[in-house]
Amino acid sequence: MSPVAQDVDALASLEERIQQAVQLVARLRQERDAALEQAAQARAEAARVASEARTLQAERKQVRTRIEKLLGQIDQLSGS
Repeated sequence: MSPVAQDVDALASLEERIQQAVQLVARLRQERDAALEQAAQARAEAARVASEARTLQAERKQVRTRIEKLLGQIDQLSGS
């Protein structure tokens, strides 16, 4: 094989490896963007769940207070 043919083969090989690297970088960027989007969605969902939990805890406290008040009234009736 002549030196010119070897140079052409080496150049073609280099070109192919560069194209593969470009494709890999593009795919990795897409995967990163998808992962960032999923992370943002997970953070939003976590915030929503935390807010819902706080609301439920507040409602539970209100119900407990009302039940304790009713029980106190029942105790007054039985103590009279």
